[in-house]
This record gives sequence, C-alpha cells and structure tokens, in this order.
Amino acid sequence: MRSSIRRPDLRTLLALAVGTGLVTAVVPLASAAAATTGQLRVDQVGYGTSDTKIAYLMTTAAVSGETYKLVNSAGTAVASGSVTTSSRGSWNSAYPDVYPIDFSTVTTAGTYHVVTSGTVAATSDTFQIEAPSTLYGGLVSAGVNFFQNQRDGADVITGGALNRQPAHLNDASATVYQTPDFIANSDGDTGDQISGNLTPISGASPVNVEGGWFDAGDYLKFTFTASYADDLLYASDLALGSNAPASLTAEAQYGTSWLNKMYNASTKTLYLQVGIGEGNESSYGGDHDLWRLPQADDSDSTAYDKYAAKNRPVFEAAAPGAKIDPDVVGRVAAAFAFAAQADAKAGDTADAATELANATSLYAQANTSPSGTLETADPEAYYPESIWHDAMELGATEIALAQQDLGDSSATYTPYLTQAGTWASDYIASDSGQDTLNLYDVSAIAHADLITALKNAGNPSVAVTPAALIANLKAQVASAATVSAADIFHEGGDYTNFDVDSHTFGFISTEALYQKASGDTEYAAFANEQRDWLLGDNAWGTSFMVGEGTTFPDCMGSQIPNILGNSSGTGAIDTGAVVNGPNGSSNFSGGLGGLLTGMVKCENDSYTTFTGHGSEYVDDVRSWQSSEPALDMSGSAVLAGALQGALGGGGGGQPGNDFSVAVSPASGSVAAGGSATATVSTAVASGSAEPVALTASGLPSGVTASFAPASVSSGTGSTLTLATTSATAAGSYPVTVTGTAASGSHTTSYTLTVTGSGGSPGGRTYEADQATLGGSADANSCSACLDGQKVSDIGGGSNGTVTFTGITEPSTGSYTLTVSYLSVGKARPATITVNGTTQTVTFAETSASSYNVIGTTTVTVTLNAGSGNTVEFSGSGTSGAPDLDHIVV
Repeated sequence: MRSSIRRPDLRTLLALAVGTGLVTAVVPLASAAAATTGQLRVDQVGYGTSDTKIAYLMTTAAVSGETYKLVNSAGTAVASGSVTTSSRGSWNSAYPDVYPIDFSTVTTAGTYHVVTSGTVAATSDTFQIEAPSTLYGGLVSAGVNFFQNQRDGADVITGGALNRQPAHLNDASATVYQTPDFIANSDGDTGDQISGNLTPISGASPVNVEGGWFDAGDYLKFTFTASYADDLLYASDLALGSNAPASLTAEAQYGTSWLNKMYNASTKTLYLQVGIGEGNESSYGGDHDLWRLPQADDSDSTAYDKYAAKNRPVFEAAAPGAKIDPDVVGRVAAAFAFAAQADAKAGDTADAATELANATSLYAQANTSPSGTLETADPEAYYPESIWHDAMELGATEIALAQQDLGDSSATYTPYLTQAGTWASDYIASDSGQDTLNLYDVSAIAHADLITALKNAGNPSVAVTPAALIANLKAQVASAATVSAADIFHEGGDYTNFDVDSHTFGFISTEALYQKASGDTEYAAFANEQRDWLLGDNAWGTSFMVGEGTTFPDCMGSQIPNILGNSSGTGAIDTGAVVNGPNGSSNFSGGLGGLLTGMVKCENDSYTTFTGHGSEYVDDVRSWQSSEPALDMSGSAVLAGALQGALGGGGGGQPGNDFSVAVSPASGSVAAGGSATATVSTAVASGSAEPVALTASGLPSGVTASFAPASVSSGTGSTLTLATTSATAAGSYPVTVTGTAASGSHTTSYTLTVTGSGGSPGGRTYEADQATLGGSADANSCSACLDGQKVSDIGGGSNGTVTFTGITEPSTGSYTLTVSYLSVGKARPATITVNGTTQTVTFAETSASSYNVIGTTTVTVTLNAGSGNTVEFSGSGTSGAPDLDHIVV
C-alpha cells in the first residue's frame, strides 16, 4: 500500500481556528418521522452502447412503488419502468437501502439522465451513451495531460491551465550522497526522518538528473515509480498502435529520457531518487516541509531548505557495478525495452539498439537472491515492496520482445524467454494471490506479453505454459469479480485500504489482457462495472479522476493545482489526476492536521454523509490518505483506457483480430548450391482468421526465399524454401520470417547454415575475432555474426588491423576470398594485404542503421601452397574499414 508521503511537519503548521479537521465522520441517523430522500448514482462519463447500464438509488428508508425514466437531451423519456423493491443492502445508517436501476436496453448514443418518481424524487447527473472506444479514449487523453503537468526540469509544457514553468534546473548538476540512516518510527511512524547529516560519496562526479516527473503531490522523483509509470505509458502506446495519440507517445519517450539519466550504463550505476521527503529536523528539512510552486526552489537560498529545494541530493540504488535489488531493476529494464520496441516499430533501429543495450545491461545487474527489505526508495517505507518475480518477468519479457522486433535470432532472445518463464513460474507458485495489477504487482502485463513473445518464437518450452499464464490472469480477474458480485456498488477492490483506485483501474486492464489472450469475454461486464464505480457510480457520487464526469476532486493534496488551480471544478484544473480514493476510516483517526505555510485552504465536507462499510472519502488538500494524486494512479487509468480501447472497449465485444507465426524446424543446414525447406505455421491468437502475407529478410548474398503459398489465412501454413547458389559463402545466417496482416505483424526466426560446396580448393572459415588484432582493433558482440563476435575499429585514426595467419591451401594459385562484414550507414574502403601484395576494396553499405545485417564481398587473391599464407585487413588512408565477421577461402 502507499505510505503517507505527505505528513505535515509541526515546524510549519498553522493553527486552525476551529479544531484540527476531520477526525471521524459523523453519519446522521435517519429519523423515523423524516421524509424519505435519496441520491442517484451513475457513471458520470457514460456507458458503452452495448454495456450493462446500472444506476443506483440510495434511500434513507425502504421504498416501494418507485418508478424511473431515462431522459434524453431533448427531454424525451426513452425508457421507463419500476424500480425493484430488492435492495442490494445497507450502505450506512443514513442510507440503509440501495436499489439498482437497469436501463441496458437503451443502446442509442446520446446524452441522458435518470429521473425517479414516487416516494423519492431524484435526478442523476447527465452522462453519455456512446462507443466504448470513445469512453475509454477519454481516460487516455486525460491521463496523459496529468503526466504533462507533472513534468520537472526545463522541458515542461509551459502555459496551459496550470501555467507550468521550468523548475529544478540545478538537478542538471546534482551531488550524489551516501544512503542516509533513518530514525525508525519517526515522523508519525513513517520513519523518514534522517539521522545526522548527508555525506557526499567521495570521488563521485555531479550527475545530470534534470527532468522527469514529480512522483505525486510533492516534488520528489523516484526511479521506482517513474519506471512503472513509463511501463504503463509504453504498454498503452503499443496496445493502441497507430491509434495512439501523439501526446501519449511523446510522454512515454519523455519518461525514458529521464530514466536514461538515472542509469549510467558505462559505470553501471542506477540512481534511485532525487530529493528527500524529510531532513534531520534540526539543521535541514525536506521536500515535505514546504508547500510552494516548484520553480521557487531554484532561488530558495534558505539554509534549512538546502536539500529540499535548490540543491537536491541524489542517491544510488547500489554502488557502481554492484548487484541491485530486482524489483526496481526489472521495472527500469522493462521501460528501456519498451522504448526499444516502440523505436523499432517506428523504424528507428539505432535508438532501439541503444535502449535495448541499456535494458540488457541493467537486467544483468539484478540481485536475484535478495535478502531483507527490497530497496525501492529512501526510505523504503515510502514504497514498501516484498515481491519481485513479476518485475523480473516483465524485464526479461520486454527485452525478448524488443529483440524479436529488431529481428534478432532465436539464439539471442530465447535465453530471456527462458528466464521470463522461470520468473513467471516462481510468481505463480510463491506470489500469486497477494496482489493484483498496481504499482506493486506487474504480473498481469508480464504474463500477457510473455504469451505474445512465446507465440512469436513458436512457443518453445519454458518453465511455464501459455495456458498457465492465462489461468493466472483469469484468477486475478476472477478474485476481484467475486468481491464485486457481493459489493453493493459492484466494486471489486478494497476501499478500506490504500490505492483502491489504482487497483480498480488495474482490474479493468487485467480483464482486457485476459480477454485478448483467451478470447473469453466472461468478465467484460465486470470491467465495465469497475469503470462505472471509478467515474461516479459509487456511494460518494464522485468521479475519482479530475475532469472526468460532473463531480470530481476539487481539493487534491497536490501543490501546483492547490496554489494555481480552481477549486470549483472549472477552468484551471489538473485534468487527468487520479487520487487514492476512499480509504479505511481508521486511516483518518489522527485527523488531517493544520495547513502548511503556502497551502490554500480547500476542504469539501459534503462526502461525510456517505461514509460506510468502514470506508471514508475526504476531498481536502490535507487529506493525503484519499486526495493525493500520483503517477501510478493516472498511469493505471491510461493503461485501462488503452487496453479496453484496443479491444473495442469491452462491453462484451469480441477481442480484435491477432495471430501468431512459427517456423519448424527452426534451423537447417545446406551445402552451397542446395536448398533448405521449413514449414511456416500461423494460428489465430484472438478474433477471427485474417489474410497473412509472408516475407523473409536478413538473407545473405546468393540466397533467395520463396513461400508456397506466399499468403495464407491465419490458422493455416506455408512451405518456406531457401535456395542457395554455389557462390553462397559458408556460414550461419539468421533469417527473419515476418507475417503481416491488417491487425499488425509478427516475426519468427530461422537459422540457415551454409557449408562449402566442395567444388573449389580450401573452403575453410576463419573468424576475425580469432585472428591477430593490432592497434585499437577489438572484438565485440554481434548477434548476427557467425560466432557471435565481430572486430571493429579497423583502420581510421585507431590504425587497427586484423591479420589472418595459417591460411592453408593445397597448391599455389588464385582463390576466392569471401569476406563477411558490417558497414553500417555508408560504404567503406579497406586495404587487403595477401602475402605482401595489397589491393583496396570498397565494401558496400550493409544497412542504414542495423547491426544485424551481414554483407559479403568476394575478392580474388593469390595464395601459396601450404599453411604460410597471411591476409591482413587495414584502413585505406584515413578512412575506417568495415567491421569484420569472418572470411572464407
């Protein structure tokens, strides 16, 4: 659960003239003599045309003979009937009866409201009946707006409703400090008071951590929450594909730009957070001691605020190169891999390769045998976490998907699929049932994407099956659906605890993931009920997302909208902010305290009458328990909107079309001049069968591919024939098979090994990384190369050389030298010296940006009989030569 990250400090409290705010809600008892009254609750945003549509009539006493009408914008009743006399139960003593009103028969789009007549005359808020994709699309656009408002640094979106301005520019040169010691149970049991002074890490250079997003209503920045939020934005962007709004794509990229600053791949250092919540409470304070606009921090020279404002400290997750707790590693690695997928799909393979390299580098640093408390923040009580298999499953899965998108061979991505399967199996065995999709559990996203990655790879055997993953997704939805069925307002979450809103949006997302993976629409209506509850169809009659609906939070515990915003729900509001929502009444037992210096008084006590079932909702700037927004809250709304929108909005509709592609066998060997065949199979992953066009890429020189047939209906197969010529160089080549349909494209890999034809002398292969390297020439990894290595930095300013020795031929004469190489971005010349005789050869560009494409060039050379031949590659003039994979003579 979310810990209290904004607890007023006594040093800056202002005494209130009347009390200390709400302590416990006083619910008025209904008088036997009083007239029966009621409240109508609806989803204030609206209902999908094919949704089940339920309004709730809350009454102060039992009623019978009540009727209702559904009225359109022209004032015409389009549906009417009797309100059932079967109450769903008592909400509290003031409202002992709650009656459902079902108007699902109305499917015409339009603007409506519900009116009841009889003992209780009540009128609901207006709402829409419209396409589910429109309803859910509003969650996406609103949520993205919140992220834009949360931006820090120079690249804020200036102006707008809240008139944002650049802030915390000094974060561009921040000092790195040792992780401080915290005083247990300090500061109201949050344990965030620091013991002693902060100590800079000796020898650590200042770091640029400018930018990013504020975590919540404060101005701290956490890698843990920012990476989770970025995972949600990228997952949303990828789910919507070409329908994703440009603002969503841009915001996901903005998140990654900051995470790239928080991870230094060259020193293998991950930074955990920027800023401190509390200080030592004697010589310096923290962010939570202040209430101000963020740009004010840049000029705050107050000594007590030195770490809270102008010179914010940065803390490492672990020492450079050391192992890091796996929960934060998995989330950040996933964000990098998500970015790589998005870049690859957009054709930006260079940036995709960089993001993927960051993902794999960080993933390798995970400590997968952690002990004690997982470190997510300083102090960890801000975001206490105990499970981690789900995060590592997500990291490994997204890395594998990125590698597949880049056309890497199965040998490259299969190890990550294997690890993802292990983490998924461990989660199901050890962690499942403890939580569902929210900041602390990402298994639903990981499971769904692992199903996709496994399908792309032809469903290799790993520690968990797709069926088991689908079953666990179902279990997560089913458990909440069971709670929902018994709840008066059909809410599936626990509104007596923290984070009910993010959990509830998580249910909507998980249902969409389950529905897509299985084709089962059993829980579609449940997902819609969760949306209805979040957007006003609840006891309090409020939407919990700012700007969505008629009534929503006006008095959030967030500094910028409190200082600059409008508390009447119009004009300058923080659209898209999702608050914690109702919480257990016991969490308010200490009162709300006073106002911090700078706080604009804002409290809305109209909800106290509706406290019930141990739950309370307080719309008050001091109410961090229920009214503070956060990245993960709004991110969960964006994901729910995107996933349901990608399905067509749920509502019992069928999932969209999707398919998988696989090749069997996954590899084959053929002598130069021969042909290899394999069977390419497709399957319907969801929806209906659709035409799939098959193509092959990554073919070496002299190899052609054909499919019979070249286009299939998903669910059927084709024969792939790879034909070589006698001139095809010996070696192993990863071939990417792509299936393209209206719903999208999927890939699988086939490895073609070509052996010598035997028609010419020699035919031996010599690896460049096994040759003698001179100057600055060095061997490095290359997933597309024959032995996984290539040699770079040949020629140019480095004067690197590669010398092959011991080349053996039976007799003196002319031979064909076939060079396998990479020349990315342009053609490059190289000098080839054979037994002292030189010639300059120009090597054609192999790809504009990809290091997964191998080219070949043949050169005629004269060799002597025996094993004394040498072939040296060097630069031509000042030009750098291409990278070398291997040669065949």
